[in-house]
Amino acid sequence: MTEPAKEFIPSPQSKDCTKKAGGWGVPMADPEYIWYGNKGEDDYPEDACLPYHHVNAQIDDFTVNQVLTGNTGVFSTEVSAGGITLTSRKPFDIPHPTKEGHRLRHVCLEGPESGVYYRGRLSNSNKINIPEYWGGLVDPNTITVNLTQIRTSQDLIVDEISWEEKFIKVKSGNAVGIDCYYVVYGERSDGEKLIVEYEGKSSDDYPGDNSIYSINK
Repeated sequence: MTEPAKEFIPSPQSKDCTKKAGGWGVPMADPEYIWYGNKGEDDYPEDACLPYHHVNAQIDDFTVNQVLTGNTGVFSTEVSAGGITLTSRKPFDIPHPTKEGHRLRHVCLEGPESGVYYRGRLSNSNKINIPEYWGGLVDPNTITVNLTQIRTSQDLIVDEISWEEKFIKVKSGNAVGIDCYYVVYGERSDGEKLIVEYEGKSSDDYPGDNSIYSINK
């Protein structure tokens, strides 16, 4: 049996909208309280301050008109937008940039690690600079480098990876000038390594830290 909405009782000290623990908050753009028993704008008490924050809520149907933000998400069923299940594949779909009346769809690359990369062109130099922010993001022991020589055969070799000085040294085996494209990959070091295969009947049986993943159960 659903408990009826409780009557709103104004504060005896008149309407007080200052932000304080356990009370109503001032009107602002951050999360808001849901007035107990309120079903919509028409029956929201006129004497109540605009809400501030709600700690726990169970909602059968939830509509977001503009932006939904948060730190983590755990869902027991599919999460979808525009008919696409977000946690089964990670796609984007846009109007085709060159063919009128067509669209273009890509999906995100998937793999058995939390991988990151950067790419570019190395010309008239033998050092690929490693981004400074990789120092706290990437496990240096996981770095791999792909080199694609341009115009001429250069017999390219990764000669050295200096994590301390943040560079990758490239050498030409036949001593010609270096001109190449490069892609550098690494695995994130923040958080645990992905466990690709595990025994279990649902994602709840994952033997690692489930809280860092958005799960389609």
